[in-house]
Amino acid sequence: MVTPIILTLIAIAFVLIVIEDIIHVNKAKTTLFFGTLCWIIAFISPIHGQSPETVQHELDHNILEIATLWLFLMAAMTFVAYLNSKGFIQNIVHRVMPSQISERKLMFLVGIAAFVFSSISDNITATLISLAVVMSLKLDPKKLIKYATLIIFSVNSGGVSLITGDVTTLMIFLADKVTIPNLLLLVGPALVSVMALAAMLSIGMNEQLHFEKQTQRRIEKTDITIAVIFTSTIFATLFLSVQYQVPPLLTFLFGLSLMFLVAQFLMRKKDVNKKIIDYIREIEYDTLLFFVGVLLLVGALKEVGVLAMFTDLYVYIPPEYANYLMGLLSAAVDNVPLTAALLKAEIVMTPQQWLMFTYATGVGGSMLVIGSAAGIIAMSKVKALTFMSYLRMFLYLLVAYTIGYAGAYVAGQYI
Repeated sequence: MVTPIILTLIAIAFVLIVIEDIIHVNKAKTTLFFGTLCWIIAFISPIHGQSPETVQHELDHNILEIATLWLFLMAAMTFVAYLNSKGFIQNIVHRVMPSQISERKLMFLVGIAAFVFSSISDNITATLISLAVVMSLKLDPKKLIKYATLIIFSVNSGGVSLITGDVTTLMIFLADKVTIPNLLLLVGPALVSVMALAAMLSIGMNEQLHFEKQTQRRIEKTDITIAVIFTSTIFATLFLSVQYQVPPLLTFLFGLSLMFLVAQFLMRKKDVNKKIIDYIREIEYDTLLFFVGVLLLVGALKEVGVLAMFTDLYVYIPPEYANYLMGLLSAAVDNVPLTAALLKAEIVMTPQQWLMFTYATGVGGSMLVIGSAAGIIAMSKVKALTFMSYLRMFLYLLVAYTIGYAGAYVAGQYI
C-alpha cells in the first residue's frame, strides 16, 4: 500500500516543478516538502516490510550523496560569487570579446567553451562559469534560453569521456566495463553532437551583437590571486582524484579554505566593508535546497524498486536500443542509481555496447532541465529558463543526442 502512495507523491512533486510558473511556488519548497515526506512515510510504514534499521541505512547512504554534492556546490558557488561580485568574469569577457560578433558565431563559441570547461573541471563549476559569461552579455531572454540549453548539453557532453568528468563514467570504468582509451573515443562524437545542436539553435539568429566597451575596471591583485586559486583547485581536484583517489569534495573545500586565508592576508591593510567569508551568503541557497529535495525524491524512487524495473528492458530488446532508452530515462531519473542498478544486474554487454551506455547515461540527462546537475543549476540562475521553456528545445536536444549516440556506436567499432 505504501509504494503507490510514495509514487503518487513523487509524481505530484515533479508536476509541481513543471507548473512552477503557474502556481508561483518555488520548486525548492515543493521538492523539499515531498522528498522529506516520502522518507517519513517509509519509516512509518516500511517499504517491502523492511526494518527501521534498513530504512535508516538507506537514508544515511542517500544523505551522504546529498551532503557531498551540497558541499561541493557550495564551495564552487562561493568562488564564482566572489569573482562575479568583483566583476572579474565580466571584465575578462569584455577584454576578450570583439566589439561585435554574430549571434551564430557566439553560439558555437559558447558550445565549445562549455565543452572544454567541463573537460578540465567538474560539471558544476563548468556550468557556473559558462552561465556567468553568457549572462554578463545581457542577452534577450528567449535567446538566453537557447544559450543556456546549449551550455547544459555541452557541459554534460564534455565530461562524458573522462572518469573525473561524470560520476557514471567513473562507475562504469571502476566496474572494468570500459578503459580510458575506450572512453577517449567518445570525445569526437560528443563534440560533433554539440556542434550539431549549436547549428540547430542558431537557425534564425542572424543579428550582430555589439558590445559596448565599458571603462575597464582595474583588476585587483586579490581578485587575480583568488582566480588563480580557483583554477588551481580545479586542476588539483582532477590530479589528486586520478593519482591518489582523493575525494574531489575534500580538495575543493581545501581550495575554499585557502581562498579565505589568502584573501584575509591580502585584505588585512585595506578598508573593506565585507569580509571574504561573507560571500558564502551570496550563493543561491534555493538551488542547494532544490538539490536536496530532488535527490531525496530520487532516493525514495530507488527504495520502492522502480529503478530495478528499468533493467528488464535488456530482456526484451537488444542492448543498442535499450541503452538509447536508458539514456532518455536518465533525464527523469538520476543516472547514478540507474547505472548502479544496471551494473548490479550483471547484464552482459560488449565493450562497444558499454561505451554506448556510457554516452547515453552521461548525456541523456540533458533531455529535461531537471535531468542533470547542469540543468538544475541553469534553471536556478536563468529566470527565463523553466521546465516548459526548456521542453520546447526537446526536439533539437533529441536530434543532437541521437547524433552523439550514433557516433558512439561507430567509435565503439574501433575498440
